[in-house]
Amino acid sequence: MSNNIQSVRGMNDCLPDAADTWQGFEAIVRDWLRRYGYREMRTPILEHTGLFKRAIGEVTDIVEKEMYTFVDELNGESLTLRPEGTASSVRAVIQNNLLYDGGKRLWYTGPMFRHERPQKGRYRQFHQVGVEALGFAGPDTDAELIVMCADLWKELGIAPTLQLNTLGDHASRQRHRQKLIAYFEAHQDTLDEDARRRLHSNPLRILDSKNPAMQALNDAAPKLMDELEDEALAHFEAVQALLRANGIAFEINPRLVRGLDYYNRTVFEWVTDQLGAQGTVCAGGRYDGLVEQLGGKPAPAAGFAMGIERLLALIEVGGHPIATPVPDAYIVHAGEAAQAYAWQVAAALRSAGLAAVLHCGGGGFKSQMKKADASRARFALIIGDDEAAAQQVTLKPLRGTGEQTRVEVALAIDILKQA
Repeated sequence: MSNNIQSVRGMNDCLPDAADTWQGFEAIVRDWLRRYGYREMRTPILEHTGLFKRAIGEVTDIVEKEMYTFVDELNGESLTLRPEGTASSVRAVIQNNLLYDGGKRLWYTGPMFRHERPQKGRYRQFHQVGVEALGFAGPDTDAELIVMCADLWKELGIAPTLQLNTLGDHASRQRHRQKLIAYFEAHQDTLDEDARRRLHSNPLRILDSKNPAMQALNDAAPKLMDELEDEALAHFEAVQALLRANGIAFEINPRLVRGLDYYNRTVFEWVTDQLGAQGTVCAGGRYDGLVEQLGGKPAPAAGFAMGIERLLALIEVGGHPIATPVPDAYIVHAGEAAQAYAWQVAAALRSAGLAAVLHCGGGGFKSQMKKADASRARFALIIGDDEAAAQQVTLKPLRGTGEQTRVEVALAIDILKQA
């Protein structure tokens, strides 16, 4: 047996090549969110367990089975690694009174933790980008959240499908809940173990079952849409009208209920069939009661979260390649005077805003040039004692065409900036 310590199952290293892609993706996302007027907020990855029980719902898979929860030995508090980002965001907004002067458009990114069975696209530590529009009640906010997702998909070169539903308001959900319970009680023999467990605590979640044996029964179950009150129905119809006006195609999925209890009215998922079983790449909706539920003054809210790992996998299947950073120059040098001068040249390039890798570890020009090429740098700057004496560099293009030329450092900087 190996004595090497391995990473925790389902929690993966992000090595430099992958990290370059992540940084490129994050740069695209940051610019996209800036264009829509969203500002970043950062919250702790560790929260009091009660936050998630109250927000997500105690009778959910996340709270019942998937959270990483432990007791802090110093003070006996039950703490949990965050399994999602909305509860933490709302808690921070309430705690810091961010809504005192009106609505806020906020976003976050970072790792989330769920104790699930690891498989491609589903990990125990995974990463999300989330958007929260707090203090905005209208269907225009719901539609804008969806439209902004569609804009990002175009930029990334991917085409997930939009599924849309409404969960109505509290009264309609309660009527629907009672009808569901009565319906499933009449079919007890057909229910699987999960459905029996949820029958009286959270019957809506039965509709989200992935068990093929439950599909026919769920298809025939009472529809929440039939219980909608006029206001909720008008809200949902307005969302659809705005999406059509903006050219956003969607499918109504009456069985789309989401796995978190805080949702109401509009819910949506962007799904794909290109990633196997893990088809949802982005999901969200409206959660108007959550701010009050967590102790704040009543305020409407809506948002979504997207899985970074799944989006990167979808981009890899057929999206636009993400540009990754490469050095502008790799500085090759040989000779005592050349080495001293190379340090000065590297400092000059970096002061000018260029990325310069200074060769370290010795070796001749041939071996150093191999390292320069492997670095993916656009140019090699070659410095021998002759160049050092003349206070010049030899500039050699490593990508594409171009002639090797000996120039002053200032001119080399200009060429690198214009290349």
